Amino acid sequence: MQANIDIKEIIKEKILVLDGAMGTMIQTYNLEEKDFRGERFKDHHMPLQGNNDILALTRPDVLKAIHISYLEAGADIIETNTFGGTFIAQEDYDLAHAVFDINFESAKIAREAANEFTAKNPEKPRFVCGSMGPTTKLSSMSPDVNDPGFRSTSFEELVQAFKEQVTGLIKGGVDLLMVETITDTLNAKAALFAIETVQSELSTDLPVMISGTITDASGRTLSGQNTEAFIVSVQHSQPLTIGLNCAMGASGLRPYLSIIRNKFDGFVHAHPNAGLPNEMGDYDETPEETAAQIKVFLEEGLVNIIGGCCGTTPAHIKAIADLAENYQPYRKKDQDILVNA
Repeated sequence: MQANIDIKEIIKEKILVLDGAMGTMIQTYNLEEKDFRGERFKDHHMPLQGNNDILALTRPDVLKAIHISYLEAGADIIETNTFGGTFIAQEDYDLAHAVFDINFESAKIAREAANEFTAKNPEKPRFVCGSMGPTTKLSSMSPDVNDPGFRSTSFEELVQAFKEQVTGLIKGGVDLLMVETITDTLNAKAALFAIETVQSELSTDLPVMISGTITDASGRTLSGQNTEAFIVSVQHSQPLTIGLNCAMGASGLRPYLSIIRNKFDGFVHAHPNAGLPNEMGDYDETPEETAAQIKVFLEEGLVNIIGGCCGTTPAHIKAIADLAENYQPYRKKDQDILVNA
């Protein structure tokens, strides 16, 4: 964690830039099974290729190189490679026992990269955000259409999973935490409760970002909440930002970001996909096309933190960062009081 640098103050003065997709960049390295196994897991009984989170323990050099590429592109905030860093997600690979190490080491890798860039230019401090994905299970919906009352996980199990993740991230040195790609708000509430509990135990007070995902043009999350209901459900945690990521691309998020700005008293963030994937699962939207859509966000004063999600690369983040320099962050009249409360 950085000393004497408060993101709560910096966010009032400038639009901060978040990094882009991690998975897209990892794919460019064409990693093989041996890369995911490394020495530590060379004799593991299950295939590990595709378990990107484990690379913090087997190919930290790849993760650091990706962080550096986003920092060079102008990102103020880089996310840890821990989207699947809970024992619930890692059970798919029988690696639940490695979860603390995954989060701790991933945070350390990002911390090292951020510190190097802050040291080069103290006027542009860089921050590390601990990424907390939604896990692979839903707590408010049944995965079995024939048994609507069935749940594949519980609130209590989710809290335990997120507590382990948060502990590793904080001890690894993150500056803030993000509960992201929220499709089930009950999962998110478990994550927020876990954060509050761990921060109390560790005597920390890191800012929290909450990032929902709109799954279709109705403006609802997968579990059925509209944007305003989502805000009401999570704002009790007094987050630094509420925002949206992933899903329909930048232009599709605009009306819902406007709702957040008007209904939430804090700051707003967004990190959209580079459009929608094509039939091969690739993202064709160019950095220039993404930046042109995000320019509308900046002109209308919709966001305080802006970045990219699926399909975005350092080139996308550079285009966004170059654009963001020309705009001032949106702030409500009473936001100074809220942030300093």
